[in-house]
Amino acid sequence: MPRETSPVRPKYQRIADDLKSKIETGQYAPGDRLPGESALAEQYSVAPLTARQALKILRTEGLVETKRGAGARVLSFRPIRRHGIQRLARSQWGAGRSIWSADEERPVTIDVRVDTTAAPSHVAKMLDIAEHELVCARSRRFVLDERPVMLATSYLPFQLVEGTAITSVDTGEGGTYARLAEIGHAPAHFREEIRCRLPTAAEAEGLEMPLERPVIKLCRTAFDADGSAVEVNEMTLDSAAYVLDYAFDA
Repeated sequence: MPRETSPVRPKYQRIADDLKSKIETGQYAPGDRLPGESALAEQYSVAPLTARQALKILRTEGLVETKRGAGARVLSFRPIRRHGIQRLARSQWGAGRSIWSADEERPVTIDVRVDTTAAPSHVAKMLDIAEHELVCARSRRFVLDERPVMLATSYLPFQLVEGTAITSVDTGEGGTYARLAEIGHAPAHFREEIRCRLPTAAEAEGLEMPLERPVIKLCRTAFDADGSAVEVNEMTLDSAAYVLDYAFDA
């Protein structure tokens, strides 16, 4: 049988692989500057454009940041480990803790906007309400270590949450789920759907990330004990900022 061989990787990808290996082994530490395009071109005997393509791969993968005139610098950001199951336990929000604190101890800045708006058609279907029925839309932008890491919008039936702190910017200890529990609609079951795609221009701008880097799209539906959907939360995560961690019993 003929021996199967892998296709030869382009030079710029091989250079990027070598630089990534040096970053991972600590040869280039967080905060260090990588050689510039001209120096890399000379080191690897390639054209400056090839070196530029290699650096672009590192930037797309979130390993370096590049600034005009300053070259590429190794990022020191530590990815967020998102505990997909433990974070939603009632013992978390029921004790007045935020869901975020299940994943991270580092302080986060959250920009919040609350609107009352007609439900998008797909959200209305998931909430089992009439199309264009009013919902409370809670939009958030999460910034960690001066880096935007997630955009999220939660939709809740307005008739359900009207007059509660859920319609305010500050929902209080335990957040939205604790307030739902107070009105007899505590989340009892969750379903999350996960997919990856390239960001829209608005998403890339909001997350301050390149258009070439994928985002993680998470859609979570929360159901109360009667099986009624009480929240749809659509999240957009910078894929370079997160590790999705799921631990559960067999």
